[in-house]
Amino acid sequence: MASVEKLPMLAEGYEKLTAELKALREERPLIVDAIEEARAHGDLSENAEYHAAKERQGQVEASISDLEDKLSRAQIIDPTTLSGDRIVFGATVTLLDDADKPVRYQIVGQAEADAKRGRISYNSPLGRALIGRRVDDEIEVTVPSGDRFYVVEKIEFI
Repeated sequence: MASVEKLPMLAEGYEKLTAELKALREERPLIVDAIEEARAHGDLSENAEYHAAKERQGQVEASISDLEDKLSRAQIIDPTTLSGDRIVFGATVTLLDDADKPVRYQIVGQAEADAKRGRISYNSPLGRALIGRRVDDEIEVTVPSGDRFYVVEKIEFI
């Protein structure tokens, strides 16, 4: 039997996905109404409103299916319950870049990633390079803008 891969995420990410799913489910009846209204206009072959509504219905159903899958595989992790000297999912890490300027990131799930807020996915190039590292480890990461070098300064579980 195939094993189902768990998706680690913070409680905040789980709530965000749940809210997104709820909104899409609430949109379903509105799309059905739009399709019925467009059908009433006659010839469907040249009915742009009908085709747009059907396309939106397909997008919503695909999104709902994707969200249900992610939520069913969710493994909620509370970083405050973690500890240790290695970087793991949920850890907040302070790094020193090439110019010894500190940068701070939290390792999160894909749904929660937002680099502007200092949250990077564990699947991102930097996230993958950080997992398992310790304080004072040097890291080289290849990103679209070129190679970056960092030194792990601090690991926190907050």
